[in-house]
Amino acid sequence: MDQRIKSFAEDHIDELKKDIKDLCAIPSVLSDPAPQAPFGEECRRALRFGGKLCERYGFKTTDYDNYVIAADFDQDLPRYLDILGHTDVVPAGEGWSVTEPFKVIEKDGRLYGRGTSDDKGPLLCALYAMRAIKESAIPLKRGVRIIMGSDEETGSIDIEKYYEKEEEAECTFSPDAEFPLINIEKGMFRGDLSACASCEGEGVELVSMTAGVATNAVPNRARAEFLGTSRQMFASALEKLKEKVPVDYQIYDDREIMIIGESAHASTPEKGVNAGLALLMLLSYLPMADNRRNSLLGMVPKLFPYGVYDGRGIGIDMTDREGLSLTATLDLFKVDEKGMSFTFDSRVPLCATEDNCLLTARRYIEEAGFTFECPGMIPVHYVPGDSDFVKKLLNAYQDVTGLTGRAIGIGGGTYVHDLKNGVAFGAVLPGIDTRMHGADEFMPVDNLITAVEVYAQAIIDICG
Repeated sequence: MDQRIKSFAEDHIDELKKDIKDLCAIPSVLSDPAPQAPFGEECRRALRFGGKLCERYGFKTTDYDNYVIAADFDQDLPRYLDILGHTDVVPAGEGWSVTEPFKVIEKDGRLYGRGTSDDKGPLLCALYAMRAIKESAIPLKRGVRIIMGSDEETGSIDIEKYYEKEEEAECTFSPDAEFPLINIEKGMFRGDLSACASCEGEGVELVSMTAGVATNAVPNRARAEFLGTSRQMFASALEKLKEKVPVDYQIYDDREIMIIGESAHASTPEKGVNAGLALLMLLSYLPMADNRRNSLLGMVPKLFPYGVYDGRGIGIDMTDREGLSLTATLDLFKVDEKGMSFTFDSRVPLCATEDNCLLTARRYIEEAGFTFECPGMIPVHYVPGDSDFVKKLLNAYQDVTGLTGRAIGIGGGTYVHDLKNGVAFGAVLPGIDTRMHGADEFMPVDNLITAVEVYAQAIIDICG
């Protein structure tokens, strides 16, 4: 690693921390649009603050109608590398104990506050990397540009607007994930299965059920109302369920109960406890009426067995040449007196096609008696792990950290999913859970220094 970069990163860490604190103090959560503020006043304020920092450190900026601000290392150099980050954040949420969400403090070698790791801290690490190169008078032959977005968390409309006016650079990385490097983001398809089947009013019936708040999240609550049940009947059945599934429950009266599981992102469903599926499993421990409605309800756990996340119940389990496997999770549940509907989320690997995935799922679901609807598949994002671009990024990472660099695939999506040669590159070091999107989000200070060094070395290697 260039020792000038290392010295700069260490000497300017206090400035970097102050800039992060000031940027993170702006509660840039999506709000109602206003004139010249498409994502709300605070999102615009954070975006403009980021642009002013770029100008303060000597980089000429371009404002793309308050959607994006871009800053060039040198506009006279041919554009080659883009660094894509964002200044918006998720809502503060509850449960903060170390500090208030938008009041960054330093404690035990960490900066705590919303945005410190997603993505204001890492974005400013990339800016300081450009600053380190500039102030160390290290020449570049090709151009590097920071692109600051303001809508990554809620739809990425900002980047759509930007690329309506600008071409993609030859290479792009986003400092909005984890090191070493993410070169594959699984594709996705979501499907709805539904059926009309009314309550017949005889024997035990599931009258209504709701579970799930989003298609991309395993439901942690499932509430249901029954007909023909009692508290004693519930208690006996729920204890049998608990022997199979690690859930809690509440019995409200002779008819209503709640199953309590654990939420997880749909890309990692194995980390959760699906309360919706657990509730449908409960039916097998109750004396349900023998009718078509209950037969259909009983088919759902066969199509999506609890604890099975590879889609085998609908015939789509598969693993690609990179070792990435398909995941499928049933996340939205709705049952009423007239019928039922469910929605699943599937993250698919490189080998997935409409034929072996979407059409196969349709056949299994329709044969089980449900109507199936699907808007189509989002393709996999893939940048070859042996490309020159990826190799240079990983070499820079290894050079600075001494850690082994390798390209990995994930089930989620990042800011670069739709870019032809885009990867996610840091800034969080392996093994660190910075509580992104959660209470007490943080970023280690030494991780900030390392990120500046890695990004600066990567820029030099790619554009020098």
